[in-house]
Amino acid sequence: MAKSAYPGPLERRHLLERELGEAQALRIAEAYLAEGRGVDAVQFLKVAGARDHLETLRSEAVASGDVFMLRVVAEASGVDPSTEEWRAISETARAAGMQRYAAEAGRQADRGED
Repeated sequence: MAKSAYPGPLERRHLLERELGEAQALRIAEAYLAEGRGVDAVQFLKVAGARDHLETLRSEAVASGDVFMLRVVAEASGVDPSTEEWRAISETARAAGMQRYAAEAGRQADRGED
């Protein structure tokens, strides 16, 4: 069996706990992204300082109605989701039949208006 281009869960944890260079972190993140594993890539993107990649993931989360991904990216980037993002994600999630995500995003949008 061929070795994966990205680390397994234990190796991932060890890499994130030690000093990891930006270039190496970016390579690992891009390997995760190539496999469609954005959530796993986020912490490596943060270490790499790859704000453009984080913004892309953020936009994809809003476009797909993925509340979980939006929260992960927002935490990593230090930028809270806007009320407009919560509204957009709520509409997208509702249209996709993801009622739980739609309801959560709707609650977050309502909190942002206060």
